[in-house]
Amino acid sequence: MTGSQSVALSVALCTHNGARYLEEQLLSILNQSVPPQQIVVSDDASTDDTLAVLNRAMAAWQQAHSDVVVELLVLCNERALGVTANFEQALAACTGVLIALSDQDDVWLPGRLERMLAEFARRPTLQLVNADARLVDAEGAPLGLTLLDTLGISAADRAAVHSGRAIDALLRRNIVTGATLMVSRVLVEAARPFPAAWVHDEWLAIVAALTGPMDLLEEPLTDYRQHGANQIGVTTLDASGKIGRLRAPRTARNARLLARAAVLEERAGLLTPTPSAETLRLIAAKLEHERMRSTLPAARVSRLLPVVRSALLGRYARFGLGAQDVLRDLVQPV
Repeated sequence: MTGSQSVALSVALCTHNGARYLEEQLLSILNQSVPPQQIVVSDDASTDDTLAVLNRAMAAWQQAHSDVVVELLVLCNERALGVTANFEQALAACTGVLIALSDQDDVWLPGRLERMLAEFARRPTLQLVNADARLVDAEGAPLGLTLLDTLGISAADRAAVHSGRAIDALLRRNIVTGATLMVSRVLVEAARPFPAAWVHDEWLAIVAALTGPMDLLEEPLTDYRQHGANQIGVTTLDASGKIGRLRAPRTARNARLLARAAVLEERAGLLTPTPSAETLRLIAAKLEHERMRSTLPAARVSRLLPVVRSALLGRYARFGLGAQDVLRDLVQPV
């Protein structure tokens, strides 16, 4: 089915060589307690049977559920756009007032859409809601972990989101995972074009925090599959991960952080409604902090004074992971 009229709920599903798990994910979307009216699939130059699996699974489900109409729109990229641009393309093509984001390899719990729709119905000005997820292995067996805990999302960060101060958490680090998101169409339009320096979910979250309320559901609504070939998977903050980061070269990462902060400052003042003067000052201070970090000298002893000065100003705690980032900037090789 095709059409151009707006629908209540769309799903933006991005694929790239996802044939192995796609059918299970697609069926978990179609079999929701409240199914979507539209699914937009943006395929990023797959070379496997992704599209054949998609069409076969969709046709079989529709034949078995002839009383339910779900519009399917498939966009095919001859050349891969990459994750962020591919999701922007899928989101732009969705006509839903609300849009749920989907990876190709997860499984949605049956009440995911119903639970999130209820939250938007309760608070119509919401721009974005994300949720926790259960981590599962390649075969779908639970790993005994949840996404928020594995990512080290603190109680303070969760409280900031719930109290309407998500920007405080997001200026420190990303706390949102795209595979768990539902967003408003208004937010998507405000966030476009998505800057290349940002990942799509991080950008949507920070624009939401700047323009309207967002919130976090601390309940798992997705089985988030970890199979070793994820385009974007879970990065843990355990002891071995932290030590590995201290040994990693710093130049490329800090250049990325600086580019992101520069784009954020440039775009923030153009948003509607305009963020408060206090928030714009925080964003400018974040940019200044990342500029300092990106220009630290190669000689470690010469880094001590600027790093300590910024730490005493509270910027490492305000715009990063505090002592962990102080140590990283003091010891990481160039």
